[in-house]
Amino acid sequence: MTTEVSSSAAKDQKPTSPGIRDTARLIGGLRDSLSYHEQVENRVLPPLLAYLGTWQSVRLSRTHADFLKNPETSKACRFFLSDVYAPLDFAQRDYDGQRIFDFMNRFLPEATLVPLALALEVNALSQQLDQELAEALTTHLGVTDHFETWQYEEAYRLCNNYDDRVRQIDLVTEVGKHLDRVGRLPLVGSTLRVAKGPAQRLGWIEMQNFLERGLDAWKSLRQPDEFLDTIEQRERAILNRIYGLPGGAPPDNPYLVTDGGPPEIEIPTA
Repeated sequence: MTTEVSSSAAKDQKPTSPGIRDTARLIGGLRDSLSYHEQVENRVLPPLLAYLGTWQSVRLSRTHADFLKNPETSKACRFFLSDVYAPLDFAQRDYDGQRIFDFMNRFLPEATLVPLALALEVNALSQQLDQELAEALTTHLGVTDHFETWQYEEAYRLCNNYDDRVRQIDLVTEVGKHLDRVGRLPLVGSTLRVAKGPAQRLGWIEMQNFLERGLDAWKSLRQPDEFLDTIEQRERAILNRIYGLPGGAPPDNPYLVTDGGPPEIEIPTA
């Protein structure tokens, strides 16, 4: 007879180290990051992609301005905006993903590396979505180096990748949930300190720093579930409005800005 575990009971279970699937995801994410890094290293991003990245960074910072201003959530919010949503350079050209994982797993519990794997997956997916969006802007709307908001949203719809956008949002919240689990593992802080010297000598210090920043940011949160739920709700409401689906953000505040400024997203000029 099969015994089913209720969702409430599952939540009470202590976190365990993920299995081989999570290991494979980590390695795959590392290899994706390596491939992307080899393509973009030593070259300047095309003007449209650079503008798109800046515009989206401004939008995110205005949508979640209240979290950035709140001392209880500012560190965690900055971590998400700079380390999860923003493009990261985890690439190590001299070593493949398997060797990086094998090294770090000598010092760190496998569960500790899952947030890194998820962040790499967010990064790879975000790069893909930005490329698709830039192509739609150029091919269908004649955009060259900058765009108007209506063009951005029209290109969003032309890409017709709603499920991928939902996945992007879900991955971001998954990073936070796994950081919460990692923070409850014993001796994680001391283990990270042990790994720091070797990681620096082998050129993998940015990966190490990512984990340290994430855990430090997460410890500053008093209500992590509320923080993650709010981010997910806001991002999904913005996405649903663009696609004309129920549950979308209101027309008078289409990007749910919380800084008290006008609802239009504009890149500040010098």
